[in-house]
Amino acid sequence: MTGSILPLALGFAFLCVSLAILLNLFRLWRGPLSTDRILTVDTLTINAIALIVLFGIAQATASYFEAVMLLAMVGFIGTVAYCKFLLRGDIVE
Repeated sequence: MTGSILPLALGFAFLCVSLAILLNLFRLWRGPLSTDRILTVDTLTINAIALIVLFGIAQATASYFEAVMLLAMVGFIGTVAYCKFLLRGDIVE
């Protein structure tokens, strides 16, 4: 009985994450400030990570989780670089 609920839960999760991505894209397009856009790109990265994890669960393979770890590191470094550029006008001191 519990095996039949997993596809329903994955479908609901895919729907929720897809809706979150669409709302983030709207905020990216509409955001009046660059700080709004930086936070939106960071949130889009997190949503992409969630989407890849869900796809890995749906495919029942662990190879997607390595890609998730790389995307998380690159996303964090990108957000820090954007913020540093916004504050100081230069990334490398």
